[in-house]
Amino acid sequence: MPEKTVKERLMERERHTLSPYAFLTERTRGREHPCTPCDTRTEFQRDRDRIIHSQSFRRLMYKTQVFLAPAGDHYRTRLTHTLEVTQIARTVARALFLNEDLTEAIALGHDLGHTPFGHAGETVMRRMFDPDFSHNIQGVRVVEKLENNGHGLNLTFEVRDGIACHSGNRQPVTLEGAVIRLADRIAYINHDIDDALRAGILRQDEIPSELREILGETHGARINTMVESVIRASEGQPIIQMEPHVWEATDALRDFLFARVYRDSAAKVEEVKAKDMLAQLFAYFAENPDKLPIDYLETISKESVERAVCDYLSGMTDRYAIELYRDIFIPEVWRVK
Repeated sequence: MPEKTVKERLMERERHTLSPYAFLTERTRGREHPCTPCDTRTEFQRDRDRIIHSQSFRRLMYKTQVFLAPAGDHYRTRLTHTLEVTQIARTVARALFLNEDLTEAIALGHDLGHTPFGHAGETVMRRMFDPDFSHNIQGVRVVEKLENNGHGLNLTFEVRDGIACHSGNRQPVTLEGAVIRLADRIAYINHDIDDALRAGILRQDEIPSELREILGETHGARINTMVESVIRASEGQPIIQMEPHVWEATDALRDFLFARVYRDSAAKVEEVKAKDMLAQLFAYFAENPDKLPIDYLETISKESVERAVCDYLSGMTDRYAIELYRDIFIPEVWRVK
């Protein structure tokens, strides 16, 4: 009898060690396009690797989280946010004996569809292209159609579902996907507070005392409270949830963030300019589709000019969008050479 491959042994370990509510790799609905099996990695490990090596993942380094094009080195970007979500999600998945590889792949890919300038860019795409535009659905488009020179990453159904459902009303088909929904919220609430404190937008004593009493006085303490609450409330259950009192406090802290940081704070001063810039870029390329990179010609012929422009702008980093706007709209000073 031939010796089992590493992949077969890993899948056997899943069957023997994971929770009955975990999603086993052997149950995957598979990929849209068949590909040669790998003997050393499970399908979800392969998805993780494809995401990490993608151009979209690298571009997250220069996409806004909250602070637009921050000058400081220590503010979160969309990439560091993604890594923090991944760390939190893996902690929860491991404690609940869920499929860590699936959890990690969804976490690493969950924001691949984010526009430049964070949710400000998303707002522009809704106004200029489609009222139903969302970064999570755009993320699915990235991994299915836009990456890898138009061939996509050919990820498994479960990872694509987790990306699509990490926000919004639709629930993912796996508990691992449900972990990402909470890990995403835990991460951004806490690191956005941390960044706001660093920027002087907030003071620690301005965070409501009743929330600090429940969740903790420090960044690490609050994350720990939320993560442990998820584990306690979800252990042995076919659902991912927080304990009610911690969830209520977490939701209230999120509301506090919206009131003090996400709306009308110093962090948002440049947001109006960013929206105007993206809107002008959208209008320019919609009127001049011949100026789009050649990669988008197929999208124009099969779908529409507006769809191609949306894909082009959505994939940009903050700094690339700024440089492109400068090249198109800002005249250079003429000098005799």
